[in-house]
Amino acid sequence: MASKAIDRPRRSRRLFGGREGAQRRFVAVVLSPSLVYMAAFLLLPIGWAFLLAFFEFSPRRTGSPFLGLGLDNPFVGLEHFRNMFDFSKTAPLEVRQFHTALKVTLVFAFVVVPLNLAITLPLAAMIESVRGRWKVLYRTVFFLPVLTSAVGVAIIWRFVLHPQRGLLNGLISRATGKVTAIAWTTDPDLVFLGVPIALVAIIVAYLWQDIGYNLVIFIAALQSIPDSVKDAARVDGASAWQTFRYITLPLLKPTILLASVLTMISAFQVFDLFQVMTNGGPDDQTRALSLDIYESAFRYQRMGWAAAVSVVLFLLVFTISIVQSRFLRANWEY
Repeated sequence: MASKAIDRPRRSRRLFGGREGAQRRFVAVVLSPSLVYMAAFLLLPIGWAFLLAFFEFSPRRTGSPFLGLGLDNPFVGLEHFRNMFDFSKTAPLEVRQFHTALKVTLVFAFVVVPLNLAITLPLAAMIESVRGRWKVLYRTVFFLPVLTSAVGVAIIWRFVLHPQRGLLNGLISRATGKVTAIAWTTDPDLVFLGVPIALVAIIVAYLWQDIGYNLVIFIAALQSIPDSVKDAARVDGASAWQTFRYITLPLLKPTILLASVLTMISAFQVFDLFQVMTNGGPDDQTRALSLDIYESAFRYQRMGWAAAVSVVLFLLVFTISIVQSRFLRANWEY
């Protein structure tokens, strides 16, 4: 009887592969849908974009049976990338628009990221210092814009900045007693510190919608800091500012890295606000790389060029993220 009882687990392991085999099959079954989804909607589009970057491709032209490439959609190699370095006045229109879009995107991203962190980190510390139900209320109020559609946010800010019926001009008119009709997003001559006001308007709209996301991240990080560390600083006579400057801020370094990288990636990918609020105007002052890729691909049907710009955008975001990780990386935990 004992031998039969011992043989049963062995037989079950032969039939079902044992516990480890069952676990592997369970993991494979659970992960397979996600892997298929990533391959179909992430890896394949990225590979297709990298491939198209080496062709002068347009769906209007006839190509070979293999993916429509060849024939009237010829292989051009690195020609698209070489053209991007043509800074002469006689450069093709799409090249000059790319240079403008690259400049606008870099200005937007490198203004948005520090402003976002400068607003959300102190705001998170102040909200965390609030006691009772007010803390929950403040978190909810500041996070609500994150849940709003980007198109809806753009429409709201278009109403606020409208030259004739805009809320901002209405407030200025009431305050000054004079009729004000400033074209905030359509006048190319409006500039603030070298940045077009139209771009400033998009920066404000983006910050209004996005600060709630990093705010929640910083609040969670502040709550994870042990109270014993702060109590020790107070016992040593540190003020509230000294505690924040020398204790809280260094301990938040990994979280600051996470927030800065995520915000930088998000800033490079913004499309809805640029397209709805200004559509790249006035005079291409708000033509971001995402909008340039969209118009090149779907308006002018130059998908080879659009794919090359997409590759540049990908490499740019990847490089900046690596640099951020290098400078903000922390080799310790608490």
